[in-house]
This record gives sequence, C-alpha cells and structure tokens, in this order.
Amino acid sequence: MTEQTALPETGAVEGKPDAAVVRDALGVGVAVGLSGFAFGVTSAGSGLTLAQTCALSLLVFTGASQFALVGALAAGGNPLTAAAGAFFLGVRNAFYGLRLSQLLALPRAVRPFAAQWVIDETTAVALAQPTRRGVRIGFTVTGLTLYLLWNLTTLLGALGAEAIGDTAAWGLDAAGPAVFLALLAPMLRSTTERTVAGLAVLLGLGLLPVLPAGVPVLVAALAAPLVLWARGRRAEGAVEHRDDREASAGEGER
Repeated sequence: MTEQTALPETGAVEGKPDAAVVRDALGVGVAVGLSGFAFGVTSAGSGLTLAQTCALSLLVFTGASQFALVGALAAGGNPLTAAAGAFFLGVRNAFYGLRLSQLLALPRAVRPFAAQWVIDETTAVALAQPTRRGVRIGFTVTGLTLYLLWNLTTLLGALGAEAIGDTAAWGLDAAGPAVFLALLAPMLRSTTERTVAGLAVLLGLGLLPVLPAGVPVLVAALAAPLVLWARGRRAEGAVEHRDDREASAGEGER
C-alpha cells in the first residue's frame, strides 16, 4: 500500500470532512463493539468469573486474543498454553503500532494510553484517512467507541450468559472479522496488494489445523515480504532481459 510518512494536516481533503471520518469510525466502533456480548457469554461459559471476564476486556482489549484464551480454556486446555496462544495472536498489534506511531505522531506522554487502542479496527480506520487530522480523529473515535461499548457488552454478556445461550446462533462472534475485512477490501487496489491478501488468506487458513492459535496469523504476515521478493526478482529478470536485447541489437547494428 502507498507509504504515508508525511501526511497533510488539513481536515478536509478529497471530499472527506471530519464529520465523515467520525461517522465511519462510529459505525465500526458500534458494529464491532457488539461482539463483546459473545465474548462475555463465552468467557462465563468457560468458567471465568464476572470480575475475570471484565478484567480481560478492560486490560487486554484485543478481541481475537480474548476469544482465543477463553476458547482454549473452555476446551479444557492448559492455562499457560491458552495464554501463550492468545499472546501470539496479539503480537500483530505491535506491528500496527510501528505504523501508527508515524501517522499519529502523538506526544510522548499520550503514547502509552493510545497503545491500549492499537487494534485491528482502529488501525484500519486510521490507515483509510488522507490527512494526519483524519488519522487522529478516526483512531480516537473508533478506539473510544469500541472500548466503551466492548466493555459494556462484555459485562452484559457475562451477566446474561444463560439467557443469551449459543453465541453462534446470534452470529456475534463473526461481526468483528466481517467489519475488518469490509474495511480492508477497498484498500486493495493494486495487483500486488491483492496477491498479498490472497496469499495471506491461504497461509492463515491452511495452517489453522496444524499450528497453535495465533501462530497462523503471524505466518500469514510473511505473505507481504514473499510477494515483494518475487516481484523484485521478476523486475530484475525483466531488466536483464531488456539489457540482453539491447546488447544483441547493438551487436547486430555493428
């Protein structure tokens, strides 16, 4: 995707005013925040107490990692193994942080607090903005909305676990990934970007049955350097072929 190390500061570029950024960010925050119901129900069903369930959402706040942890516990897995899988799944947020730190350019005192909101959804909304002001608004509104709603619905889901029943019947567990993919898809404009996305999907899904939870996501991240390496090799081959043709043409003229 296009590198954005120096963003313009203006608030309305290419017809996207601040109000549009806020609207998009609120839509993502509300849609994904509802998944907290499913997490609260799943966590309570796995044997965690109300306090433990709420603490995970308040302190961890990584969605997929939380589901991986309570899912492994519900299946009878070792707590340390479950925690390790959740940790590996959450490592991707560190890579998001490296990119967002350049785009947000926040004061040092604010960065530790902003790090709590570095997740899939805030990253997707932030990267979709053309200006630094838009990036900051999108990140902040998405993070705040999602954090508040996720924790509220986690509490409600844990309290009403028995009444809600099977979360799969509600489809809430699919809301987060579905929204993230919907945000990501329009950003895949070039053939290289689509190739990276397709290879990442193949790696992630193909390795799910054989690797611990969280590890397939990390392996899927290798799709980008692999595709870029192949593209570089192809470009080098094209240059060498062109040089050979020019050399042959020069010899023919002589």
